[in-house]
Amino acid sequence: MNARVMLDASFWISLRDEREARHPRAIELTRALLRERVGFVVTPLVLAETHAYFTRSSQRRQQILDDFEHNPAISCEPILASDQAEALRLLRQHRDKSYSFCDAFSFVVMRRLGLRRAASFDEHFHQFGEFEVVA
Repeated sequence: MNARVMLDASFWISLRDEREARHPRAIELTRALLRERVGFVVTPLVLAETHAYFTRSSQRRQQILDDFEHNPAISCEPILASDQAEALRLLRQHRDKSYSFCDAFSFVVMRRLGLRRAASFDEHFHQFGEFEVVA
């Protein structure tokens, strides 16, 4: 993989839920990114948020776990203790925003890894303003 893109739960959910209005767009963007040989980065928090969304669908929950464990285009970036401290600092610093704890971790991990793009339908990535949002 040449480049890497942070995969947000909002995008992953839209990709795997055919009922989501943005599902066709998520499919289209995923195909385009894979043609670019882009790899996706997730954190355990993104996995937890995505998995929790599909609580009522054992088939989708299994698909998310399979993506996480067996999809070579997806890699999980471990969260460091320093990431947690930085995410908490970021949330305190941006009190006027409604970033989730998961979003804050993603921002911090993206900074640490030098990632510049995120695949997200989440307005918070736009609000944060530091990264290019693929959506």
